[in-house]
Amino acid sequence: MQLKVGDTYESEFTISQEQVNAFAELSGDKNPLHIDAVYAATTNFKSPIVHGIFTSAVISKILGMEFPGPGTFYLGQKLEFKRAIYPGKKYVVKFEIKDIRVGKHIAVISTQYFETESGRNRIVLDGEAEVKNIERIP
Repeated sequence: MQLKVGDTYESEFTISQEQVNAFAELSGDKNPLHIDAVYAATTNFKSPIVHGIFTSAVISKILGMEFPGPGTFYLGQKLEFKRAIYPGKKYVVKFEIKDIRVGKHIAVISTQYFETESGRNRIVLDGEAEVKNIERIP
């Protein structure tokens, strides 16, 4: 099925502290703000937070596997971190196709995370991805 401007997709996700710890090992970013609850308690965040760039991996997974899906080539990503993302909390990521460069098979897709656990539906990450998919984007 070909995608069109206005098409949307959303998915709920949670990142565990164990995943944050594994990312810290893989990336080498062992900032105690992410992995040390005692240290994080002394900060404005009050508990460990997820690495900003790790949160973008959720976007990459969905673009590559779900929307548009397999065959998607990631061309770029803009990210604006509005609030911290905490391990163990539920979030919703929402995508919307904003523009398509017909014939080039390129789409500009808004990428937004919302904190939904508190019931306030606050945006925590705002961004925009540019992707190419020959099969799904006209």
